[in-house]
Amino acid sequence: MYTRKKYAKISTLLLLTLLLTQFTACTPQNQSADEAVNYSNFFFDTYITITLYEDNAAMIDKCFKQCAYYESIFSKTVSGSDIDRINQADGHFVSVTDDTIILLNEALQYAELTNGAIDPTINAVTCLWDFSDSTSSSLPSTASIGEALSHVDYQAIIISGNQVALTDSEASLDLGFIAKGYIADRIKETLQNGGITHAIINLGGNVQLLGTKPDNSNYSVAIKRPFHEEENIAAISVSDCSIVTSGVYERYFYVDDQLYHHILDTTTGCPIDNHLTSVTIVCDSSLTADALSTTCFVLGLDAGLQLIESMDGVEVMFVDDREQITTSSGFPENLLTTS
Repeated sequence: MYTRKKYAKISTLLLLTLLLTQFTACTPQNQSADEAVNYSNFFFDTYITITLYEDNAAMIDKCFKQCAYYESIFSKTVSGSDIDRINQADGHFVSVTDDTIILLNEALQYAELTNGAIDPTINAVTCLWDFSDSTSSSLPSTASIGEALSHVDYQAIIISGNQVALTDSEASLDLGFIAKGYIADRIKETLQNGGITHAIINLGGNVQLLGTKPDNSNYSVAIKRPFHEEENIAAISVSDCSIVTSGVYERYFYVDDQLYHHILDTTTGCPIDNHLTSVTIVCDSSLTADALSTTCFVLGLDAGLQLIESMDGVEVMFVDDREQITTSSGFPENLLTTS
């Protein structure tokens, strides 16, 4: 059995001590030891920010070069990336990096865990939908979705050493549900190896915290109110963990007053309709948080909550289309709700 906690929303706007949406590329002069310095750049089709409590341009340069490297191998849209070459190989084996092998094996674990509700070969269907344009008024045909779905099968992924092939030449990989989490974990390792003990890694809302703030206090991390860009529905006080949210408000459009969002059902090829608007995971690993936020969304509230309650060190917060919040039994007790 599992337990759940429900919180009604409170009509106040939270003032945050961690402003995750503030970006700056320069370092303030006469910076104090406890003053945060934000370094920003653009990777993975989003702004990313690394926040340190010291001026360390050399370390930031190393982290941004790391981001560029991972984008060059994981992005399905970068010509010549590992994923692109696998997708274009017409079923033949392709030699890829160790990082890609690790990421693919992790993705396959979630595909098996969910019996294909999460599937890294979903790209054949994803390509039919244009969620980059919020004014889009066109929908893929039922026939085209059906054809694409016939090529969605994670069991078509064959890994042999550093060689990868898709047994279905029309299958196509998309690791977007897990890649940023893996990258955030690697950046955290880089900072730790460089002697950094306090930092915030924010890959477009995928947040990884290193340690505490310099005064040993927690970070306050906001969780956005779905469909309200400038408002937050909750905040938690945490340290040395990862917080990742998947939501229908990230990429979507309306047609005839019907919402179409980017989280697709692998059985229908259409956006999942389960009355959820966002799922937030809190745990040590950003890869785990990234993968499980999508996993719990596609499983729905009951099955997703049951899955998290069976795991150690992982907590979840669901927000439904009535803005009702449901959390796992071990979710941070300092949850503040707002609207």
